[in-house]
Amino acid sequence: MSRTMLLAASAALLLMSSGCNRQDAAKSGETPPASYYDTTGHEDAWSGGARMVPISTAKGDFHVWVKRVGNNPHLKLLLLHGGPGATHEYFEAFDSFLPKEGVEYYYYDQLGSGFSDQPNDDDLWTIPRFVSEVDQVRQAIGGTKDNFCLLGHSWGGMLAMEYALAHQDQLKCLIISNMMASIPAYNDYAKKVLEPQMDQAALKRILDMEKTGKTEQPDYMGLLMPNWYSQHILRRPADQWPDPVNRGFGHMNRHIYVLMQGPSEMGASGTLEKWDRFADLKRITVPTLVISGKYDTMDPAYMAKMAKQLPHGELAATNGGHMAMYDDQPTYFAKLTAFLRKFK
Repeated sequence: MSRTMLLAASAALLLMSSGCNRQDAAKSGETPPASYYDTTGHEDAWSGGARMVPISTAKGDFHVWVKRVGNNPHLKLLLLHGGPGATHEYFEAFDSFLPKEGVEYYYYDQLGSGFSDQPNDDDLWTIPRFVSEVDQVRQAIGGTKDNFCLLGHSWGGMLAMEYALAHQDQLKCLIISNMMASIPAYNDYAKKVLEPQMDQAALKRILDMEKTGKTEQPDYMGLLMPNWYSQHILRRPADQWPDPVNRGFGHMNRHIYVLMQGPSEMGASGTLEKWDRFADLKRITVPTLVISGKYDTMDPAYMAKMAKQLPHGELAATNGGHMAMYDDQPTYFAKLTAFLRKFK
């Protein structure tokens, strides 16, 4: 074979190999299809996917902020943040994992949070009102039973369960991330398992500050951060916490948070204190992924029971804390994306 023919054959083989590799990568989810970047028909395209969605309530009309990433008419994933009263910001880690999977996903600040309207009316901060809001957002983004999935983390997981119980006819799949189906069980785990593991002198000071109404003083969080938050919420020293988490904590609507959850993540004492839906999980028949953390404030054994209680539930156990999307990121996203691949 001549040198010219040999070079030509080698080039052809390289091109074929390159083409096969690209096809294999696309099939494996490493590269989204070109259509993922096509914004044709999206009215939010001119603003980079961000817009304000009108919300109707019994107390008036408001607007909530959402931002779309990607284009996939078969899978629209709405992210429900925690708190209540936190923001979408700590979900920004998803940008490193979901685009290559071709998932169309939506950042969203619930009413009272972040970029959304923040009305001063405590009658708005109820579960049924939040469920109605989520359904209005679903309609605004074109979510249907054929494409709409919810991922709720922490309080967002509670809201996701409530939404599924009210509107599962509009759901394709559900992800409950780091949230037990019972606040009494959550409080029981904190009291009986986690608090005895703490420095008892620090625990006494924390409990004394709660009893005397000093939970908004800097010393309260100063004690909680090393003794609770860096042990169970995000398992890194505070000075190593990622920027999206710090921004989200900094923008927390403390009024809503304290009203519904209580002053901290060390158990719940607000209006949600008696919430319990474990017995109702058997009514959620859509495919559901339950994500737990070994060191979470949410009992991992209880989370495993939730997965079994759900008719089509499966468990994704991580070695992280409450924010396992950061402190056990490889496991969290490997299991989340494997689940989502079934629906895209």
